[in-house]
Amino acid sequence: MFLLMTILFVLGYICIALEHVIHINKSGTALALGATMWVCVALSIPSEMFVFTEFENYLASHPDSTFISWLTHHPLLNHLGETAEILFFLMGAMTIVELIDSHRGFSIITDRIQTTKKRTLLWIICILSFFMSAALDNMTTTIVMVTLIRKLIADRGDKWLFVGMVIVAANAGGAWSPIGDVTTIMLWVAGKVSSLNIIKMTFLASLVSLIVPLVILSFMLKGNIQRPGIQDKIYRSPIPEWQSRLVLFVGVGALLFVPVFKTITHLPPYLGMLGGLGILWVLTDFMHKKNEERRNYNTVAAMLQKIDTSSILFFLGILMAVAGLQTYGHLNMLSMSLESINLPEPDKYYLITIVIGVLSAIVDNVPLVAGAMGMYNFPVDHYFWEFLAYTAGTGGSILIIGSAAGVAAMGMERIDFIWYVKRISWLAFVGYIAGCGVFILQKMIFC
Repeated sequence: MFLLMTILFVLGYICIALEHVIHINKSGTALALGATMWVCVALSIPSEMFVFTEFENYLASHPDSTFISWLTHHPLLNHLGETAEILFFLMGAMTIVELIDSHRGFSIITDRIQTTKKRTLLWIICILSFFMSAALDNMTTTIVMVTLIRKLIADRGDKWLFVGMVIVAANAGGAWSPIGDVTTIMLWVAGKVSSLNIIKMTFLASLVSLIVPLVILSFMLKGNIQRPGIQDKIYRSPIPEWQSRLVLFVGVGALLFVPVFKTITHLPPYLGMLGGLGILWVLTDFMHKKNEERRNYNTVAAMLQKIDTSSILFFLGILMAVAGLQTYGHLNMLSMSLESINLPEPDKYYLITIVIGVLSAIVDNVPLVAGAMGMYNFPVDHYFWEFLAYTAGTGGSILIIGSAAGVAAMGMERIDFIWYVKRISWLAFVGYIAGCGVFILQKMIFC
């Protein structure tokens, strides 16, 4: 069963990558793959599984239970809950961004970006994404920046290139901040790293992982971008400027408040996101209660019909597929294989973390980091945890489905997997390796 699940996952992954060749929607493939992985786990012999000890412990306290009962009420339910947190977060963020956009809030920002030079605009967009991702998170930042890019660039090829670099920038920006990326948050909450130290030790490496691809692209990009025309059909009823500003400030404030909400309450971020969405819902309903046309097109109820549900379902399928592999023990075996590398310290752990970063472009970085946290007991602010925060955060940029930011962008802009591999992956990899070199050099000099 172990080998069968591996083969099925690889085949499903290939189908997702070749979506535009085989003309099968990636969301359907991902959902089918996720369900198939869990069917395989359910049909397996419990003694084959690496989680057999957990089942035995459960059976000791629930002697009348079966393997399927344990599987559905514990691993499956736990993974579904973790996945649902991400999905509700994504749905809330996408709805807030659509609401701001429908009120022409982003026009307040885009109207101030006057340059049409590709090089200059690329640097502005990427640096803005880098620092915004440190305050928000990489997925929310990507959603916001993709929406802005739609207002600035008309050509699809140029738009995809800018969105691809936003993914790189958002992942790089999230890696050095304690609240910027889910894996860095995991290490921070678990007490593996301290907030000031993780910023000090990973900021330069994260910045280099973005600057290197930007410099390379600067020599390749020429000419000006073409601005899209004003799409009047989107704004059926004129929006007063004060309403545009109010929705923009409240919407962005709701997004910025999410990490603060988590820090204060220690509750999951999706609750803060949904709470902010609720406030905006009440606000916009109150603003448009006397205007039937705006009530039909400029409220949250209307925005929920516009968000890309297929990308949310794709996220559900791919995360549950990886969760199936984690439950059966594929990721545990991978972790043990890495640990068997015969190199002296610190070279061994540098190599392990670099490999984990590359693997995070293929499978979800959360279980990879969780597995590393379970395997090692290094002290707080050990170089392994610092380097893991960088590699797991930025390595996902190598493939478009390697990070939440990439999946969100892929869903919003229908970016082709193969196109991303040809145009962005090599740039992200070069930046990733350059950042790794900077981190190791920094540790050699100052430690």
